[in-house]
Amino acid sequence: MDFRPKMGFDGPIFHTLQHIHDAIDEADKSVNAPTRTYFRDAKAMAATPADVKEYPNSYVFVLDMPGLKSGDIKVQVEDDNVLLISGERKREEEKEGAKYVRMERRVGKFMRMFVLPDNANTDAISAVCQDGVLTVTVHKLPPPQPKKPKTIEVKIA
Repeated sequence: MDFRPKMGFDGPIFHTLQHIHDAIDEADKSVNAPTRTYFRDAKAMAATPADVKEYPNSYVFVLDMPGLKSGDIKVQVEDDNVLLISGERKREEEKEGAKYVRMERRVGKFMRMFVLPDNANTDAISAVCQDGVLTVTVHKLPPPQPKKPKTIEVKIA
């Protein structure tokens, strides 16, 4: 099965785009140039890793979602065959007197899209988030029954 992401950003390509963006003059930035927010969000979307497994009766998508609650995660089907997993990881509220010395955990939006195969049953999808791991199960449709030959009665005229 081909589970290529519908949208993705390759590391070297992203870095090249970032360098191009940085090289644009201030005057050119106001004319349809992507913003830093766009690049930050694009990087967050591309950096959401997923494992995809195929079983005899289903496809299973596994994504790490540490610290997220079920209300922070959306699982949707678009265009009848596109699985969309999205959400946002928000920064913790700072307690008075505390300041960050180092901040390495990612915050912000994330999104992954997968084109589902023809035999995916989009009416039978379940999603469970347990211990920071999201597991989305897409059941397969039963294989089509082979068509039996149809016998046509021959009449004598």
